[in-house]
Amino acid sequence: MHAARLGAPDAFGGWYTPRYRSEVLLAMPASWFPERIPGGRRSRIAAALTAFALATGCAGNDRLLPGLSTGDGLTWFAPAESKDLGSLDRWRRSVGPALVVNKSSTVVDRPVRRMIVVSWNIAVGSADVVAFLRDLRERSGADVPVVLLLQEAYREGAEVPVALDGDARFASRLGFSDGPEPHRQDIATIAETTGLNVYYAPSMRNGSPLSSAEDRGNAILSSSPLTDLAAIELPFERQRRVAIAATVSGVSAGGEAWKLRVVSAHLDNVAGPRRLWVFGSELARTRQARALVTYLADPGPTVLAGDFNTWYGFSDRAYLETARAFPRTVTSDRRATFRGLLRLDHVFFRLPTAWRANSQRGSSRFGSDHFPLIGTIDVE
Repeated sequence: MHAARLGAPDAFGGWYTPRYRSEVLLAMPASWFPERIPGGRRSRIAAALTAFALATGCAGNDRLLPGLSTGDGLTWFAPAESKDLGSLDRWRRSVGPALVVNKSSTVVDRPVRRMIVVSWNIAVGSADVVAFLRDLRERSGADVPVVLLLQEAYREGAEVPVALDGDARFASRLGFSDGPEPHRQDIATIAETTGLNVYYAPSMRNGSPLSSAEDRGNAILSSSPLTDLAAIELPFERQRRVAIAATVSGVSAGGEAWKLRVVSAHLDNVAGPRRLWVFGSELARTRQARALVTYLADPGPTVLAGDFNTWYGFSDRAYLETARAFPRTVTSDRRATFRGLLRLDHVFFRLPTAWRANSQRGSSRFGSDHFPLIGTIDVE
Protein backbone atom coordinates (compact mmCIF):
# COMPACT_ATOMS: atom_id res chain seq x y z
CA MET A 1 0.00 0.00 0.00
CA HIS A 2 1.31 3.42 -0.92
CA ALA A 3 2.51 5.51 2.00
CA ALA A 4 -0.03 8.22 1.21
CA ARG A 5 -2.80 5.71 1.90
CA LEU A 6 -1.33 4.93 5.29
CA GLY A 7 -0.81 7.80 6.68
CA ALA A 8 -5.24 13.58 11.30
CA PRO A 9 -6.46 18.36 14.88
CA ASP A 10 -8.53 21.34 17.68
CA ALA A 11 -9.77 22.30 21.66
CA PHE A 12 -10.46 24.37 24.77
CA GLY A 13 -8.83 24.25 28.16
CA GLY A 14 -7.79 26.59 30.93
CA TRP A 15 -10.35 27.89 33.21
CA TYR A 16 -12.36 24.85 34.10
CA THR A 17 -11.56 23.19 37.39
CA PRO A 18 -11.07 19.45 37.81
CA ARG A 19 -14.65 18.97 39.02
CA TYR A 20 -15.86 19.56 35.44
CA ARG A 21 -13.63 16.87 33.89
CA SER A 22 -15.37 14.17 31.93
CA GLU A 23 -14.54 11.35 34.33
CA VAL A 24 -16.47 13.15 37.06
CA LEU A 25 -19.18 14.60 34.87
CA LEU A 26 -21.73 13.54 37.49
CA ALA A 27 -20.91 16.86 39.14
CA MET A 28 -21.74 18.91 36.06
CA PRO A 29 -23.92 21.91 36.92
CA ALA A 30 -27.58 21.33 36.16
CA SER A 31 -27.55 24.65 34.26
CA TRP A 32 -25.57 22.97 31.45
CA PHE A 33 -28.80 21.18 30.43
CA PRO A 34 -32.00 22.61 28.88
CA GLU A 35 -33.94 24.86 31.21
CA ARG A 36 -37.26 23.15 30.48
CA ILE A 37 -35.99 20.00 32.20
CA PRO A 38 -36.47 20.19 36.00
CA GLY A 39 -33.24 20.43 37.94
CA GLY A 40 -33.49 16.91 39.42
CA ARG A 41 -34.07 15.33 36.04
CA ARG A 42 -31.22 17.36 34.54
CA SER A 43 -28.86 15.90 37.14
CA ARG A 44 -30.00 12.39 36.29
CA ILE A 45 -29.50 13.08 32.58
CA ALA A 46 -25.97 14.36 33.29
CA ALA A 47 -25.26 11.12 35.17
CA ALA A 48 -26.66 9.02 32.34
CA LEU A 49 -24.61 10.84 29.72
CA THR A 50 -21.48 10.38 31.81
CA ALA A 51 -22.09 6.66 32.22
CA PHE A 52 -22.71 6.32 28.49
CA ALA A 53 -19.52 8.20 27.59
CA LEU A 54 -17.46 6.04 29.93
CA ALA A 55 -19.05 2.84 28.68
CA THR A 56 -18.42 3.59 25.03
CA GLY A 57 -14.69 3.61 25.01
CA CYS A 58 -12.93 4.52 28.25
CA ALA A 59 -10.68 1.53 27.75
CA GLY A 60 -9.24 0.74 24.35
CA ASN A 61 -6.36 -0.79 22.49
CA ASP A 62 -3.73 1.95 22.38
CA ARG A 63 -0.99 -0.08 20.68
CA LEU A 64 0.54 1.07 17.41
CA LEU A 65 2.01 -1.26 14.80
CA PRO A 66 4.71 -0.34 12.25
CA GLY A 67 3.65 -0.30 8.62
CA LEU A 68 5.32 0.49 5.34
CA SER A 69 8.77 2.10 5.18
CA THR A 70 9.33 4.31 2.14
CA GLY A 71 12.41 5.26 0.18
CA ASP A 72 12.59 8.73 1.77
CA GLY A 73 13.33 7.23 5.20
CA LEU A 74 9.72 7.50 6.38
CA THR A 75 8.04 4.73 8.40
CA TRP A 76 4.30 4.66 9.05
CA PHE A 77 2.66 3.46 12.26
CA ALA A 78 -1.03 2.66 12.65
CA PRO A 79 -3.32 1.55 15.49
CA ALA A 80 -3.64 -2.16 16.17
CA GLU A 81 -7.40 -1.88 16.67
CA SER A 82 -9.27 -3.02 13.52
CA LYS A 83 -12.16 -0.59 14.10
CA ASP A 84 -9.70 2.30 14.00
CA LEU A 85 -8.15 1.05 10.78
CA GLY A 86 -11.47 0.89 8.94
CA SER A 87 -12.25 4.53 9.71
CA LEU A 88 -8.71 5.73 9.04
CA ASP A 89 -8.64 4.07 5.62
CA ARG A 90 -11.57 6.17 4.43
CA TRP A 91 -9.74 9.37 5.48
CA ARG A 92 -6.44 8.28 3.91
CA ARG A 93 -7.98 8.20 0.46
CA SER A 94 -8.50 11.96 0.33
CA VAL A 95 -4.95 13.15 1.15
CA GLY A 96 -1.72 13.35 -0.78
CA PRO A 97 1.67 11.82 0.10
CA ALA A 98 4.06 13.16 2.71
CA LEU A 99 6.40 16.00 1.77
CA VAL A 100 10.09 15.56 2.67
CA VAL A 101 12.80 18.02 1.61
CA ASN A 102 16.24 17.83 3.21
CA LYS A 103 18.36 20.55 1.68
CA SER A 104 21.43 19.21 3.46
CA SER A 105 22.28 15.53 3.95
CA THR A 106 25.07 15.89 6.48
CA VAL A 107 25.07 16.98 10.10
CA VAL A 108 26.94 20.20 10.83
CA ASP A 109 29.75 19.36 13.24
CA ARG A 110 29.86 22.85 14.78
CA PRO A 111 29.36 22.45 18.56
CA VAL A 112 25.84 23.24 19.74
CA ARG A 113 25.40 24.84 23.15
CA ARG A 114 21.77 25.88 22.76
CA MET A 115 18.86 25.09 20.44
CA ILE A 116 15.31 26.39 20.06
CA VAL A 117 12.26 24.12 19.65
CA VAL A 118 8.97 25.88 18.89
CA SER A 119 5.45 24.43 19.03
CA TRP A 120 2.78 26.36 17.14
CA ASN A 121 -0.65 25.85 15.61
CA ILE A 122 -0.39 28.06 12.52
CA ALA A 123 -4.14 28.17 11.77
CA VAL A 124 -4.07 26.55 8.32
CA GLY A 125 -1.30 28.82 7.06
CA SER A 126 -2.71 32.10 8.42
CA ALA A 127 0.24 32.59 10.77
CA ASP A 128 3.19 34.55 9.42
CA VAL A 129 5.89 31.95 10.07
CA VAL A 130 8.49 33.91 8.11
CA ALA A 131 8.05 37.03 10.25
CA PHE A 132 8.04 34.94 13.43
CA LEU A 133 11.29 33.22 12.44
CA ARG A 134 12.92 36.54 11.61
CA ASP A 135 11.93 37.88 15.04
CA LEU A 136 13.16 34.70 16.72
CA ARG A 137 16.53 34.91 14.97
CA GLU A 138 16.97 38.51 16.05
CA ARG A 139 16.32 37.57 19.67
CA SER A 140 18.22 34.28 19.93
CA GLY A 141 20.96 34.64 17.32
CA ALA A 142 21.22 33.57 13.70
CA ASP A 143 23.48 30.58 14.45
CA VAL A 144 21.28 28.86 17.05
CA PRO A 145 19.70 25.68 15.60
CA VAL A 146 15.91 25.96 15.30
CA VAL A 147 13.19 23.32 15.03
CA LEU A 148 9.58 24.35 14.39
CA LEU A 149 6.92 21.78 15.35
CA LEU A 150 3.83 23.01 13.53
CA GLN A 151 0.17 22.02 13.57
CA GLU A 152 -2.50 22.95 11.03
CA ALA A 153 0.01 23.37 8.26
CA TYR A 154 -1.52 22.93 4.82
CA ARG A 155 -0.37 21.87 1.37
CA GLU A 156 -2.00 22.93 -1.89
CA GLY A 157 -1.41 21.42 -5.31
CA ALA A 158 -1.72 18.51 -7.67
CA GLU A 159 -0.54 16.05 -5.00
CA VAL A 160 -3.90 16.39 -3.23
CA PRO A 161 -6.47 13.98 -4.80
CA VAL A 162 -9.39 15.49 -6.65
CA ALA A 163 -11.27 12.35 -7.70
CA LEU A 164 -12.54 10.65 -4.53
CA ASP A 165 -14.56 7.48 -4.23
CA GLY A 166 -17.85 7.51 -2.38
CA ASP A 167 -16.33 6.06 0.79
CA ALA A 168 -13.60 8.70 1.17
CA ARG A 169 -13.84 11.12 4.08
CA PHE A 170 -12.55 14.66 4.51
CA ALA A 171 -12.78 17.53 6.98
CA SER A 172 -14.61 20.82 6.65
CA ARG A 173 -12.69 23.58 4.96
CA LEU A 174 -10.72 25.72 7.43
CA GLY A 175 -8.57 28.78 6.94
CA PHE A 176 -11.12 30.91 5.12
CA SER A 177 -13.62 33.59 6.06
CA ASP A 178 -16.72 35.05 4.44
CA GLY A 179 -14.78 38.13 3.45
CA PRO A 180 -11.59 38.41 1.38
CA GLU A 181 -9.26 35.44 1.78
CA PRO A 182 -6.57 36.22 4.39
CA HIS A 183 -2.89 35.97 3.61
CA ARG A 184 -1.96 32.28 3.80
CA GLN A 185 1.17 30.32 2.95
CA ASP A 186 1.32 26.59 2.37
CA ILE A 187 4.05 24.53 3.98
CA ALA A 188 6.15 24.12 0.82
CA THR A 189 6.25 27.90 0.32
CA ILE A 190 7.19 28.49 3.95
CA ALA A 191 10.03 25.97 3.73
CA GLU A 192 11.32 27.48 0.50
CA THR A 193 11.18 31.04 1.86
CA THR A 194 12.91 30.21 5.14
CA GLY A 195 15.44 27.80 3.64
CA LEU A 196 14.63 25.17 6.28
CA ASN A 197 14.41 21.41 5.89
CA VAL A 198 10.80 20.21 5.96
CA TYR A 199 8.81 17.12 6.76
CA TYR A 200 5.03 17.33 6.38
CA ALA A 201 2.42 14.58 6.65
CA PRO A 202 -1.25 15.34 5.98
CA SER A 203 -3.91 14.23 8.43
CA MET A 204 -7.01 15.15 6.43
CA ARG A 205 -8.22 16.86 3.31
CA ASN A 206 -9.08 20.53 3.90
CA GLY A 207 -12.58 20.60 2.41
CA SER A 208 -14.21 18.82 -0.50
CA PRO A 209 -12.67 18.70 -4.00
CA LEU A 210 -15.24 21.33 -5.00
CA SER A 211 -14.01 23.80 -2.38
CA SER A 212 -10.21 23.35 -2.34
CA ALA A 213 -7.17 21.42 -3.53
CA GLU A 214 -5.65 21.25 -0.05
CA ASP A 215 -4.83 18.85 2.74
CA ARG A 216 -3.69 19.77 6.23
CA GLY A 217 -1.68 18.22 9.05
CA ASN A 218 1.54 18.48 11.05
CA ALA A 219 4.94 19.67 9.90
CA ILE A 220 8.51 19.88 11.16
CA LEU A 221 10.81 22.64 9.88
CA SER A 222 14.44 22.48 10.93
CA SER A 223 17.74 24.23 10.30
CA SER A 224 19.37 20.80 10.79
CA PRO A 225 18.72 17.75 8.58
CA LEU A 226 15.80 15.53 9.57
CA THR A 227 16.34 11.77 9.79
CA ASP A 228 14.47 8.67 11.03
CA LEU A 229 11.13 10.07 9.92
CA ALA A 230 7.93 8.53 11.26
CA ALA A 231 4.21 9.17 10.73
CA ILE A 232 2.03 7.97 13.60
CA GLU A 233 -1.67 7.52 12.92
CA LEU A 234 -3.42 7.94 16.25
CA PRO A 235 -6.48 5.92 17.34
CA PHE A 236 -9.48 7.21 15.43
CA GLU A 237 -11.99 9.33 17.33
CA ARG A 238 -13.61 12.07 15.23
CA GLN A 239 -11.02 12.98 12.58
CA ARG A 240 -7.86 11.34 11.31
CA ARG A 241 -4.83 12.55 13.27
CA VAL A 242 -1.23 11.88 12.24
CA ALA A 243 1.57 12.84 14.63
CA ILE A 244 5.00 13.07 13.04
CA ALA A 245 8.47 12.44 14.42
CA ALA A 246 12.03 13.06 13.24
CA THR A 247 15.55 13.09 14.66
CA VAL A 248 17.97 16.02 14.68
CA SER A 249 21.63 15.50 15.53
CA GLY A 250 24.60 17.53 16.64
CA VAL A 251 27.79 17.72 18.65
CA SER A 252 28.03 19.18 22.15
CA ALA A 253 30.62 21.74 23.23
CA GLY A 254 32.57 18.84 24.74
CA GLY A 255 32.70 17.07 21.38
CA GLU A 256 30.11 14.39 22.15
CA ALA A 257 27.61 13.45 19.45
CA TRP A 258 23.92 13.62 20.44
CA LYS A 259 20.53 12.93 18.90
CA LEU A 260 17.16 14.42 19.78
CA ARG A 261 13.77 13.03 18.78
CA VAL A 262 11.24 15.79 17.99
CA VAL A 263 7.50 15.12 17.65
CA SER A 264 4.61 17.32 16.49
CA ALA A 265 1.08 16.24 17.48
CA HIS A 266 -2.48 17.53 17.25
CA LEU A 267 -5.24 15.72 19.17
CA ASP A 268 -8.99 15.83 18.62
CA ASN A 269 -10.87 18.68 20.29
CA VAL A 270 -14.19 16.86 20.49
CA ALA A 271 -15.13 13.20 20.31
CA GLY A 272 -17.33 11.42 17.81
CA PRO A 273 -21.02 10.57 18.32
CA ARG A 274 -20.29 7.31 20.14
CA ARG A 275 -18.75 9.37 22.96
CA LEU A 276 -21.35 12.15 22.76
CA TRP A 277 -18.97 14.73 21.29
CA VAL A 278 -18.11 17.19 24.10
CA PHE A 279 -18.98 14.83 26.96
CA GLY A 280 -16.40 12.22 25.95
CA SER A 281 -13.78 14.55 24.48
CA GLU A 282 -11.31 14.09 27.33
CA LEU A 283 -11.53 10.31 27.02
CA ALA A 284 -10.96 10.56 23.27
CA ARG A 285 -7.81 12.68 23.41
CA THR A 286 -6.49 10.70 26.39
CA ARG A 287 -6.68 7.55 24.28
CA GLN A 288 -4.74 9.31 21.53
CA ALA A 289 -2.19 10.64 24.03
CA ARG A 290 -1.69 7.15 25.49
CA ALA A 291 -0.96 5.71 22.06
CA LEU A 292 1.56 8.46 21.41
CA VAL A 293 3.26 7.94 24.79
CA THR A 294 3.42 4.20 24.10
CA TYR A 295 5.09 4.84 20.75
CA LEU A 296 7.59 7.17 22.44
CA ALA A 297 8.48 4.71 25.21
CA ASP A 298 12.15 4.68 24.18
CA PRO A 299 13.97 6.62 26.92
CA GLY A 300 16.14 8.58 24.50
CA PRO A 301 16.13 12.41 24.44
CA THR A 302 12.75 13.55 23.12
CA VAL A 303 10.66 16.71 22.76
CA LEU A 304 6.94 16.10 22.23
CA ALA A 305 4.89 19.21 21.52
CA GLY A 306 1.69 20.32 19.92
CA ASP A 307 -1.93 21.32 20.19
CA PHE A 308 -3.33 18.81 22.69
CA ASN A 309 -6.73 20.50 22.76
CA THR A 310 -6.78 20.23 26.53
CA TRP A 311 -10.15 21.73 27.43
CA TYR A 312 -9.23 21.44 31.10
CA GLY A 313 -5.74 22.88 30.79
CA PHE A 314 -3.12 21.39 33.11
CA SER A 315 -5.73 19.22 34.87
CA ASP A 316 -6.78 17.50 31.64
CA ARG A 317 -6.11 13.76 31.76
CA ALA A 318 -4.39 13.84 28.35
CA TYR A 319 -1.91 16.38 29.75
CA LEU A 320 -1.37 14.55 33.04
CA GLU A 321 -0.70 11.15 31.48
CA THR A 322 1.68 12.63 28.92
CA ALA A 323 3.55 14.68 31.53
CA ARG A 324 4.18 11.55 33.61
CA ALA A 325 6.05 10.05 30.69
CA PHE A 326 8.17 13.21 30.30
CA PRO A 327 9.50 13.91 33.80
CA ARG A 328 11.87 16.70 32.76
CA THR A 329 8.93 18.89 31.79
CA VAL A 330 8.84 22.13 33.79
CA THR A 331 6.20 24.71 32.84
CA SER A 332 6.92 28.03 34.49
CA ASP A 333 4.85 29.97 31.96
CA ARG A 334 1.27 28.70 32.31
CA ARG A 335 -0.47 31.40 30.29
CA ALA A 336 -3.28 30.54 27.89
CA THR A 337 -2.28 29.84 24.31
CA PHE A 338 -5.57 29.91 22.37
CA ARG A 339 -6.67 33.52 21.81
CA GLY A 340 -5.35 34.30 25.28
CA LEU A 341 -8.24 32.35 26.85
CA LEU A 342 -7.42 28.63 26.99
CA ARG A 343 -4.27 26.53 27.48
CA LEU A 344 -4.42 24.02 24.62
CA ASP A 345 -0.74 23.77 23.66
CA HIS A 346 2.10 22.07 25.52
CA VAL A 347 5.79 21.17 25.24
CA PHE A 348 7.09 18.02 26.96
CA PHE A 349 10.77 17.25 27.55
CA ARG A 350 12.64 14.00 28.16
CA LEU A 351 16.32 14.97 28.24
CA PRO A 352 19.70 13.87 29.62
CA THR A 353 20.29 14.92 33.22
CA ALA A 354 22.92 17.52 32.31
CA TRP A 355 20.69 19.26 29.75
CA ARG A 356 18.42 22.14 30.75
CA ALA A 357 15.14 23.15 29.13
CA ASN A 358 12.29 25.59 29.55
CA SER A 359 9.41 26.89 27.44
CA GLN A 360 7.78 30.30 27.28
CA ARG A 361 4.73 31.56 25.45
CA GLY A 362 5.50 34.00 22.65
CA SER A 363 4.36 37.60 22.98
CA SER A 364 2.47 37.69 19.66
CA ARG A 365 0.26 35.29 17.70
CA PHE A 366 1.65 36.56 14.35
CA GLY A 367 -1.75 36.09 12.66
CA SER A 368 -2.63 32.71 14.17
CA ASP A 369 -5.35 32.04 16.73
CA HIS A 370 -2.68 30.32 18.89
CA PHE A 371 0.39 31.78 20.55
CA PRO A 372 3.63 29.90 19.85
CA LEU A 373 5.42 28.11 22.67
CA ILE A 374 9.18 28.66 22.49
CA GLY A 375 11.33 25.99 24.08
CA THR A 376 15.00 26.60 24.85
CA ILE A 377 17.34 23.63 25.36
CA ASP A 378 20.84 24.07 26.73
CA VAL A 379 23.00 21.14 25.55
CA GLU A 380 25.73 19.99 27.91
